[in-house]
Amino acid sequence: MKEFVAYIVKNLVDHPDQVKINEVGGTHTVILELSVEKSDIGKIIGKKGKTINAIRALLMSVASRNGIRVNLEILEEPNEGEKEPSAEEEPSAKEESPKEQPVEEQPQEGQ
Repeated sequence: MKEFVAYIVKNLVDHPDQVKINEVGGTHTVILELSVEKSDIGKIIGKKGKTINAIRALLMSVASRNGIRVNLEILEEPNEGEKEPSAEEEPSAKEESPKEQPVEEQPQEGQ
């Protein structure tokens, strides 16, 4: 199953060398953890999730023939670059506060 998903995903993304699939198996359930380059996540998910849902449907069909259950998860690997944008979000929230204050002051001046 891992090879099946790898074949499909590698043909969808721009960076097939960055596709990593980890298979976590139990007795009747297999969890496939898919990791791709950040810029390729949208290609895997597709509009309104149609692409990932189609891949999952194919997986379920193959799994049911083998008498097992399968779950496909897309992992977003945290790295140092992701910590910085969250820090950038805080100043933007601070920037919005001063903008809100003049808006509140303008109606008061008009009254």
